[in-house]
Amino acid sequence: MAETTEIAEITENQDVKSTAASEAPPTVIVDDLHIVYRVYGAGGTRGNAPAAFRRILKRQKSPNVREVHAIRGISFTAHRGESIGLIGRNGSGKSTLLRAIAGLLPPTRGAVYTDGQPTLLGVNAALMSDLTGERNIILGCLAMGMTPAQAREHYDDIVEFSGLGDFIDLPMRTYSSGMAQRLRFAIAAVKSHDVLMIDEALATGDAEFRRRSEERIRQLREEAGTVFLVSHSLDVVTQTCTRAIWLDKGIIKMDGDADTVVKAYTKAIQAAGARRANRRRRQPTASE
Repeated sequence: MAETTEIAEITENQDVKSTAASEAPPTVIVDDLHIVYRVYGAGGTRGNAPAAFRRILKRQKSPNVREVHAIRGISFTAHRGESIGLIGRNGSGKSTLLRAIAGLLPPTRGAVYTDGQPTLLGVNAALMSDLTGERNIILGCLAMGMTPAQAREHYDDIVEFSGLGDFIDLPMRTYSSGMAQRLRFAIAAVKSHDVLMIDEALATGDAEFRRRSEERIRQLREEAGTVFLVSHSLDVVTQTCTRAIWLDKGIIKMDGDADTVVKAYTKAIQAAGARRANRRRRQPTASE
């Protein structure tokens, strides 16, 4: 009951939780957003072509199509200068929300409005596995709207930030997932963005890379952009973000100051773990 009251209080005071943010112009408005996936072949075989053709003629749905309501009526406004952490369990809708803001997923219902060009880390930087890191840096910079001269100007900074060293001359298919993600972040972070969305990029690399990444996110925020960060590291969210949105089964469970939301989320996770432990203790053993 206490948790429900605390969440309600935060929700009721969303309009006054940050005076500076409310006075800044909005960069992203999400209005009653719904995203529904259609999963084909779920729970059975796909069937054969003649059967599919008959269903099309008769306007029948496939018996093996399942709809997944990933985002359920989310609404919020992000302002220029905010850094917003998206937290929640796996499957809560965090990455789906980022892809919808980036324009990669059309809303099933509702709308997303953005001021400027949203950049989803690793997508706008159109990296190609058969090309070297060097060539991908140039391509990534060009994909973000830089001129060839600007790409060459930032090249050394990107290589240094990524920490790839001599690997920069090798094809990206030889990189580990962490190396590739560091390069994507280094390319995206070299430019100020209207809206920059980062999905778990700070989970890669050593402590020094994470420190530099967190500092760069703060700089991007101060350069009048808006940053969305998906991370399972709650320390990264509290240290980097001014605001946090807790998603649970496709809805907003809580939205407010990063420290407050993270504390409530941690408390809920601990309570759920305690309930599971109690249920296991109450289960009778085979000998009983």
